Amino acid sequence: MSESVGTIDPPTKRVANRTGKYLIFTLGKEEYGIGILQVKEIIGMLPITSVPRTCPFVKGVINLRGKVIPVVDLRLKFSMAPIPYSDRTCIIVVEPPSESGSQLTGIIVDAVSEVVAVQEEETEAAPSFGASLDTNYILGIAKVGEGLKILLDMERGLLADMGAVPKDFS
Repeated sequence: MSESVGTIDPPTKRVANRTGKYLIFTLGKEEYGIGILQVKEIIGMLPITSVPRTCPFVKGVINLRGKVIPVVDLRLKFSMAPIPYSDRTCIIVVEPPSESGSQLTGIIVDAVSEVVAVQEEETEAAPSFGASLDTNYILGIAKVGEGLKILLDMERGLLADMGAVPKDFS
């Protein structure tokens, strides 16, 4: 007689994690969502101080009420063409959990549109694009109305590679 182990297989766990409320924002013509519990605030564009030797998508840092916060341009992170910032461009301040504790981070998006509640039956796992494309940052795809929203996973790689370029003075 075998004992059953009380674990949840990864696909079931991932589906359960996709249910909830998401802040929807746009980059170009696509709509993305991030878990509302990770959003701390939405602010207009502030002066950004660039930091030398960081990744190209790291725009720099801002001073938000005395806290220095790194800022990432998601257009650049997703290899999209840069566009001039408009009056709808904003910074979403998020606090995703990480192995080293949570870190406030700003992400620049074209516009914020709404908050939606997503149910389990409205989501699907991220499609496979082959072994050469890393889609760990995609939590899943939500079918909302007639459209699709790409749900982003802040914990699994979206902001993981923000570090500075390694020093090489040789």
